[in-house]
Amino acid sequence: MATIGFIGLGNMGGPMAANLVKAGHSVTGYDLNLGALELLAKAGGKTAASAAEATKGADTVITMLPAGQHVRDVYLHQGGVIETVKAARPLLIDCSTIDVETARAVTAAAVTAGLAMLDAPVSGGTAGAQNATLTFMVGGTDDAFARGRQILEAMGKNIFHAGGPGAGQAVKICNNMMLAINMIGVSEGFLLAQKLGLDWSKLHQICATATSNSWALSSYCPAPGPVPNAPSNRDYAPGFAAALMAKDVKLSQEAADATGTPTPLGAQALRFYQQVVDEGQGGKDFSVVFRWLSQQKRG
Repeated sequence: MATIGFIGLGNMGGPMAANLVKAGHSVTGYDLNLGALELLAKAGGKTAASAAEATKGADTVITMLPAGQHVRDVYLHQGGVIETVKAARPLLIDCSTIDVETARAVTAAAVTAGLAMLDAPVSGGTAGAQNATLTFMVGGTDDAFARGRQILEAMGKNIFHAGGPGAGQAVKICNNMMLAINMIGVSEGFLLAQKLGLDWSKLHQICATATSNSWALSSYCPAPGPVPNAPSNRDYAPGFAAALMAKDVKLSQEAADATGTPTPLGAQALRFYQQVVDEGQGGKDFSVVFRWLSQQKRG
């Protein structure tokens, strides 16, 4: 079994680290939040007072952080992870969702220091993190992927090697841009159906077998009622927060700008989700865009 240092024990990282413990790995975690450290300890993990302490003696280091700036700070600043662990040569795995440029820059710095690194963002939300059913979209060399696969399998059900450094992040931002657009489309369909006098459960039953079917419709319906386990039936408790969706769609639009790619629906989705956040609903599940749309007037 592996000895793992895990940095970032939030809503996603905490359950992921706990699943590694459950799989028999030795996990030492670090987070700025003392409550998160206590939860890891209750799950059977060890806790550290700093990122450097968490990585001591580790053969694998995993990070799950909010944004690219945090990833750069943890890995690249003086006394950061790369400098701290380069003599021991553990595998580095960053599971944060960040911009492709940062992922490639950090990986390049790791390689220069003689380290192997994977960018491995996830899909599946907090339920996937808790149930070890996440999808991992992995960028890195073939050798690094082979080395890290068993570790990732303790936290997820679907492990995909997307390509070289940064490819995992590229897949993730494309996936979430498409999901954001799809969720808005499903929301508009259900709102129009309501105005036309249709029953949402009937609409769901029919469309789940028709050409408009999607995960957003069949498994995560934003309209309350048709899918009992969906956040829409729990006052849009996340799940995957709207603020995080706004962050990810913003990353997609930055990438689209950098590559000259036309993504008009992605741009519109970002405007919608940013308004959801600006109106104080950023902590709700991203499917709350349905409720937000229901309060808008047709222009």
